[in-house]
Amino acid sequence: MAQQGTPRRASLVVPVLLIALGAIFLYSNWHPAFDPWPILWTYWPLILIFVGLGKIWDTWWRRQHPDAPTGAPLGPSLGAIAFVIILLVLLWHGRNGSHWRGSSVYAMQHQSRTVDRQNAKSVRVDLDMGAGDLNISGGSSHLLEADFDYRSSSLAPRVEYSISGSSGELRISEDDNNNHIHGTSDNSWTLHFANDIPLEIKIDMGAGHGNLRLRDIDVTRFNLDIGAGQVDLDLTGDRKSDLNADVEGGVGQANIRLPRKIGVIVNASGGIGTIDAHGLKRDGDAYTNDAYGKSPVTIHLKVEGGVGTINLTEEP
Repeated sequence: MAQQGTPRRASLVVPVLLIALGAIFLYSNWHPAFDPWPILWTYWPLILIFVGLGKIWDTWWRRQHPDAPTGAPLGPSLGAIAFVIILLVLLWHGRNGSHWRGSSVYAMQHQSRTVDRQNAKSVRVDLDMGAGDLNISGGSSHLLEADFDYRSSSLAPRVEYSISGSSGELRISEDDNNNHIHGTSDNSWTLHFANDIPLEIKIDMGAGHGNLRLRDIDVTRFNLDIGAGQVDLDLTGDRKSDLNADVEGGVGQANIRLPRKIGVIVNASGGIGTIDAHGLKRDGDAYTNDAYGKSPVTIHLKVEGGVGTINLTEEP
């Protein structure tokens, strides 16, 4: 409806943002090396700030001009335009400026590493990953064969290995101390470990997807602390010794495969949503399989924290 002959103004926030995003992604299609996601992911909260400032300006203006015709708020539209201008400057600076190291910020980078066990009889493995996809499996002829894919140089992994006596310590972490905030799903680690050396594996992961195939790896201790995401954990295969495994954190879904011929006991506590156990029976607050208490080795699995869904599946 119009008032006093003045057409009602329509808000430009959504149209401005749609046009800007469409132009940015069209440009990225023409130039595949250009990826706007890192800057968009970092600076998108600015739109909330500018639109909020625009609303404050509109409120102040209406108080100063109570007799002015009403219409759609103008401040948020101006805030959206200001956000787009700043975003384009950041993207252009990130594409050409030395502060963003040019296209190295956007292009996917790859790194491969191999670590030999040397004289170690057992190894402790510490993995510290901000966010992304973590893939672990066995079958390596070395202690570790790794492939890392990442976009930002700040996410480049640092691999450190040392030996004290007959024990080795392997640590893999990202260079940036703020990875848990800035990491993206484009960050991917694929790690292959040796099957014939006892390992203690500890993983600290901000968010993402963990595809952890520990089948046939001689893991004696396993601890996963993940902020959010999904975990696919395979504990099947033969075991030479007991395995103590803990899964902690705000996991949305944990899919865990368990062996049939090795005894298993699973304890779940904390903010657990639902537990779906296939092939296991409930024993008080725990879940066990038929081999529990009968096999020479046992898997002790503890799941705690804000896990939404736990799927326990015994292998055929």
